[in-house]
Amino acid sequence: MEFHTCGNPTKPTLLLLPGLGVSHEIFLPLVALLKENFHIVTADIDGFLLGKPSRFTSVDDQAAQVNRYIQEHFDGALDVAYGLSLGGKILSRMMERNEIAISHAIMDAAPLLPLPKWSVGPLRYYQALNVWTCYHWTGFWRWLFHSHYFDVLLDEVKKVFPSDGTRAVREGYKSVYTNKLESIVGSDIHYWYGTKEAFVAKPQAKHLLSLCPSVHVEIFDKMNHGQLLVDHPEEVAKRIEAIGNRQ
Repeated sequence: MEFHTCGNPTKPTLLLLPGLGVSHEIFLPLVALLKENFHIVTADIDGFLLGKPSRFTSVDDQAAQVNRYIQEHFDGALDVAYGLSLGGKILSRMMERNEIAISHAIMDAAPLLPLPKWSVGPLRYYQALNVWTCYHWTGFWRWLFHSHYFDVLLDEVKKVFPSDGTRAVREGYKSVYTNKLESIVGSDIHYWYGTKEAFVAKPQAKHLLSLCPSVHVEIFDKMNHGQLLVDHPEEVAKRIEAIGNRQ
């Protein structure tokens, strides 16, 4: 993994973990809004490093690497951590390991439950095909969907695709959907998802609530997977600041 820091070192710490197939640069609009009020750490996940060959290992290994970095550079404590999709899965595993202190954690549509074993193989190849087409058929997908949200995702996928091709997608997808969150440690945990992804995300939120009934679940109307971050970074920034200011 690679880590990048910016912002004000005298302010509260904020960790941002991206989703599968994109780099830390998906957070740049959000970082611009928060850098004066936070000391920000962003991460690039193995297999999706910018301009550098690497190979995805496992969710557990990525979580261990992040925990180690926070222990070495931030005395083992974070004020706020936000994880998008795969990043949220990594964040959940960081809290399950309970090796660092996280005052406020936000999981945005994180997959926390395994899929049926028979479906993992076919679906991870299907997902790899989706990413491949995003990289190679950008013009077609832009014409089909014609939205800022999808345009941004296409651009972000294109940045990191050459790093490890579809292999990183297949291995990342397999690691994500063959592991179940068994426990979680945190005093202020938030789970976000949009109504357009509710079919997949709602069971994840239900499972998280079964482990920690005090979790704050927020559902965003007409939002798809990652769309709140992409289309409304100012709303995400406002919510992160409000959560970070809680005692």
